[in-house]
Amino acid sequence: MNWNILNSADQLTQIREASFQKHQVIFKHSTRCSISSMAKSRLDKSTEDSSAADFYYLDLIAFRNISNLLAETFKVHHESPQVLLIRNGECTYDESHNGIRMASIMEQVV
Repeated sequence: MNWNILNSADQLTQIREASFQKHQVIFKHSTRCSISSMAKSRLDKSTEDSSAADFYYLDLIAFRNISNLLAETFKVHHESPQVLLIRNGECTYDESHNGIRMASIMEQVV
């Protein structure tokens, strides 16, 4: 997995704008949570073709303010771990905890 690191609030505007051309996926990861580590590991080890989307990794412990801004910007309830799919400027899919699977994400990208 080639993660883009999400560590700036300004990137949310870029992600929203890019979502009109290509799907944008944000993975919110808690470095203190074993379920989050398991979800990240599943994404990292996936053999699914993920080239149809850009993937962003957010360390929500280090960047809690960005996590809060994500919830506000895309009108989603905060979860951890959580994956958000941004398409045409809006969050069209979100999943959390053990429901995070690359196959499920890529089904939404079609």
